[in-house]
Formats: sequence, C-alpha cells, structure tokens
Amino acid sequence: MNLIPKSGDLMLFGTDGIRGEVCESPNSDDQAISDLLEDRKISATLMKLVGEALSRIVDSNSQVIIGWDERPDNPELVTSLTIGLHLGGCKVVHAGVCATPALHNALLETNSALGCMITASHNPVTDSGIKVFDSKGYKTNPEMEGLISEIIVQLAAEDRDVDQTYLDELSIPDSQFNADLAHQELLVIRLAEFSGLFAAPKQKELLIDSSKGAASRWVASFLTRAGIKSREVSLDAIALNHNCGAGELKPTDSWTWEEAANSEHILIRSLNKCDSGIIIAAALDGDGDRCLLIESTEDGCRVVDGDEMADHVLRSAKGDWHLAASIESDLSLISSLERLPANIQFTQTAVGDRWLSNALRESSSQVIGVEDSGHLVMSAPHPSGGRCLVGDGVASMLAVLCAMSCEDRCSQFVRGFKKRVSITPSIRSRWTGGNSLADTVEYIAQNKLGQLNRQGLAGEANLMLLESNGISIGVRNSGTQAKTNVSLRVAHGIDYSQALEAMQLICKTLSEELID
Repeated sequence: MNLIPKSGDLMLFGTDGIRGEVCESPNSDDQAISDLLEDRKISATLMKLVGEALSRIVDSNSQVIIGWDERPDNPELVTSLTIGLHLGGCKVVHAGVCATPALHNALLETNSALGCMITASHNPVTDSGIKVFDSKGYKTNPEMEGLISEIIVQLAAEDRDVDQTYLDELSIPDSQFNADLAHQELLVIRLAEFSGLFAAPKQKELLIDSSKGAASRWVASFLTRAGIKSREVSLDAIALNHNCGAGELKPTDSWTWEEAANSEHILIRSLNKCDSGIIIAAALDGDGDRCLLIESTEDGCRVVDGDEMADHVLRSAKGDWHLAASIESDLSLISSLERLPANIQFTQTAVGDRWLSNALRESSSQVIGVEDSGHLVMSAPHPSGGRCLVGDGVASMLAVLCAMSCEDRCSQFVRGFKKRVSITPSIRSRWTGGNSLADTVEYIAQNKLGQLNRQGLAGEANLMLLESNGISIGVRNSGTQAKTNVSLRVAHGIDYSQALEAMQLICKTLSEELID
C-alpha cells in the first residue's frame, strides 16, 4: 500500500526546516516519510533520506558541514545524516555541539556547499529536526525545500540496500571543525563592532539562561571577561529547554516578585528584587539563535521582546537602516520609525527569520530583522570578506546592551496592544488562507471592524492578513506543530476592544472547524 502522496503534492519542511518528535526508525523509507507527514515524527531513517536528497542538489564531491545541539537523540540522527550524505558522494565535516549561528559561521569558514543544523530550536528535548543553509549562509527557500521533498519521495521508491559494514564506514566524518570555539572568536569581533557603532556596554551584571544549550558552557565567562559580571542558571535545568530558556517565555510575560519567586522557569525564579528599569537577565533558546531580555519593573519584572530590543537598537542608530519585521511584530514599532533620526526603510515579512534575511539580503544599508520571539537578524563579518546575515542570540544581546549604553538616543516607543492565540491541536489542512473558512473569518472581522484589506505574503501560502489603519489580524498554520495561530495587533492610541471581540469570535469559529 502506498503510504505517501505523489512527490509533487507534499512538503516535508515547515516554517524553519524539518522538525518533530523523535521516534524509533520504522522498517521502510515510506513509513518514515508517512510518520513525518501524519504525526510530525522524526527518525534516523528519515534523516538518512534527507542526507541522500541533499547530496543530489549540490555538485558531486561537495562538502557539507553538520552541527547539532545536545538533544539525546541527536548523535543517532547525525550518524544517519552523515551516512546519507556519503551515499550521495559528499564529503562530510562534523562541527560538533554548537549553536545554530555557530554552524552558520562554520559553514562560511569551511567554504562548505551546505550547512546542516540538527536541532528543533525551542521545541521540547524529545523533538529534533534539521535546518539547512546554502553555501552563502541563507536558509533554504520553499522552492528548494519542494525539490528536496520530491527527491526524498523518489529515493524511497528505489532499492538502496547497503551492507551494514559499509554503513559503519560511511558514518565516519571526513574531518572535524570546532564551530563552538570559532563562534566565540567571532563574537569578540562583533562586540567590538557594536561598541564602535553605539557604545561599549555599561551593563554591570546579568543573569544568563542559555536553555542548557551550547552557550551555557561559556557565555557567562565570555560576558564576565567583557566587563559584565554574569552567572549561568540553565546548567541546573533537567534538560535542554525544560523550564528554561527563551522558548519557555512569551513576549508579553510579566511577573510580580512573588510570582517570580514561585515560577517553574529556572531563570525567573532566580531573579532578585531590585530597582525598576534595569535589564537584569537574558534568555537564549536551545539552539542559540534568539534572545529575550528581562527588565525589572516597579513591582516585579517583565520580558523585553524582540520588537523592543530592535527599538533599542534603532533609537541609537544613525545613517541609513533597513528594518524587516514579521507580521507578528508590534505595529507601534513600525509607526514610530518616522520620529527616529536614522533614515529607516521598512519591509513586512512572513513569520520566520529566513524571510527577514531574504528581505534584507540585497540592502546596502545597516540592517536589522526582528520577530517578537527574540529573533534579531543583523549583519556580521563574512570570513572571506564582506558581510553576511545571521540571527544570533548572544550577538543580539550584545547589540542591545551596546545600543542602550549610547548617550545620544531617542525616547522609547509606546507599545501597542498585541495578543496571540493558538488553536490546537488543529487539522491544518482545513485552513488554507483562501478557502471558505478564510472567507468566514474575513466576514467576522469586517462585521466588527468595518472594511479591512485582505492579503497574503510571500513565503506563507496559508497566511491571511486582514489590515486597516492601526489594526492587523493574521491567521496562519504553524510550520512546526499541529496548531493554527491567530495574531491580533493594534497600534498605540487605538481602542482595541472591538478588535479583541472580533478575535474571540474568530478563534471560536476556528476551534469548531479545525479541532475534531
């Protein structure tokens, strides 16, 4: 029985690579593909298929570099990916345990044709997956992902049995590269750049939560050497991303000091009461490509999200800049750009840091891409000269701290209203962004709010965006989990009560239609 649809009818990739819960390898390639499509399950069998497919989109004998985070199932996945790449004739470099931005840098340092990061980012430690970068350091686009998906299906139909002894030989990398160390060396250069662009950081102390990822072994000592006395708390966590890190925080989270002391989140409960208005902590996600800051308030503390971090940078910026922000960013960030001294070009993008990079890649200005989840994409030195784009949680933290130390800066923007609701577990195939259910959602919104402009965005075929002056409602399927997200944004100064009522009705309708 055929377990999977025709190759042209499927996409194995989500918003950011392939990811899912790791399971035991099934008996067939077809079943491995079906496990991913039906249940978002990842296996070593699937990863070998991915390796073979990737080898067919590059030149013969090309070099591919692999990095991974410390998920317990990753060694087996790395082995299988290595085998798959070798079966296709590629040379394989192992970069070791590292952050995603470290793998990105290692790809460029080693002039590899592809970079593969084995991770599931902020997902639970039981999940894993793969993010793929091309030779220039950009994540795969939907066209390439569609091609890879087709090749995987074609490979599954072939007879490719290989002797186990030969497989053992193929699992050994051709060489190794210390991506983690190279990343730390790059961050020394980036800190010097940010200090020159803005000012040297005046921050004296900082509590760090690296989500028990690669940075947890060195980032506190790195910051301390830079003059910021730091302590890492995630080393005491049970596992990667378990009650720690940026992935366990929401952009709008806040706590009283009493609530913080009783929090399950290891960083939040480690905070000490202090004066208001001080950055007291920073949280990275499991693969180190995003960061959220924690600021003290009059009676507790709160998350400083990616939007506000970008605002800190732009308030200290001079000259020409290009800002890219996703459809989930605060509208007040965008509406406040005209009052800043820098000349800022703005582009709105789909959700996912690859779309931020795509919007900024041809820009000749200083650039910053932002998602409220803590992804900041900024320009970094390219090992062979010139510049490249990368989202790096530690670098983002350094950039913001340097920008906040700049004496000549504009006043802070006033936040608008923002709310996000997930319909879960949703049957995502029932939401396309252009079907009758989407028409119903549009009718509900317009009945409450009047005429709205309906549009989509390149990169997310199922995204529906409804906008008017200062109000935005977006509906999209998650690319990594069985959920459909509804996002409401209202600029500062606009009454959001009607918009909130519209959102509640939309969520009720979607829940009835998308959940069995």
